[in-house]
Amino acid sequence: MRIRDDQLVGESVSGSAGSSHPIRTRLLGYLALTKPRVVELLLVTTIPAMLLADRGTVDPLLILNTLFGGLLAAAGANTLNCVADADIDKIMKRTERRPLARATVPRSHALVFGLALSVGSFFWLWWTTNLLSAHLAGATIAFYVLVYTLLLKRRTSQNVVWGGAAGCMPVMIGWSAVTGTIQWPALVMFLIIFFWTPPHTWALAMRYKEDYKAAGVPMLPAVATEQQVTKHILIYTWLTVAATLALALTTGWLYAGVAIVAGTWFLVMAHQLNSGVRRGEPVKPLKLFLQSNNYLAVVFLALAIDSALALPTLIAV
Repeated sequence: MRIRDDQLVGESVSGSAGSSHPIRTRLLGYLALTKPRVVELLLVTTIPAMLLADRGTVDPLLILNTLFGGLLAAAGANTLNCVADADIDKIMKRTERRPLARATVPRSHALVFGLALSVGSFFWLWWTTNLLSAHLAGATIAFYVLVYTLLLKRRTSQNVVWGGAAGCMPVMIGWSAVTGTIQWPALVMFLIIFFWTPPHTWALAMRYKEDYKAAGVPMLPAVATEQQVTKHILIYTWLTVAATLALALTTGWLYAGVAIVAGTWFLVMAHQLNSGVRRGEPVKPLKLFLQSNNYLAVVFLALAIDSALALPTLIAV
């Protein structure tokens, strides 16, 4: 989801920049603006949330409509994020291949593209699901762009803690699309992703901390010691696993079993990273970053299967 999530598309754009196909290059540039691999999180979390909201009942059309509306919202938010971060993307090696950093797409065109996607997501969700889901999508875009990107990202080392709330919203949108409300299981799923985002992002940032320093972005690994960073990673990993287990109260045995095994695995890796740093040994934080993706995917896949099979729950939703 993020060695950077949009890097693969960015490399495709880079590789075709000097080709004789300017239209293809431009189209790849617009695609890269949406950070398509970041959008994977939408698929990983939205479908299980919808299945849990209506256990044992699957409405394929509602799922497809919700996913499409969520995809438009995520693509719009990511594009607007690229517009706002165009200046620092040129400085950071990890993002220097992005379309605006390489001037593959004009910044003004990217702005219009991002706004069109965002507005389109609101009306699509309103038309195909309900007004609550549409408002949640709109609020997510506004929070990600205005609060995280423009306000928090360059001002505080806790940027991803609070800014990560935007990445938690697909579960809320999915739940509300089915029920028209927000109930406690949706809030617990929100917390799972909220607590998961800092260790996931900080592990990657440990690898690229010099990039953040050069760009003047106070990401925690760029302004704190490795011991402090891994301690924070450990704390948030424990909170992630705790929230994951709390959701087991409203699921069946399959999800509960997978959550316990996957949570133990995730905690062991976080403790190993922290212990290695404390002993002064060379560590590979990128390994935790990559495995955190697998952890979230495994847990939500188990949730989807458990919900689709409508296995007996511990308590009623």
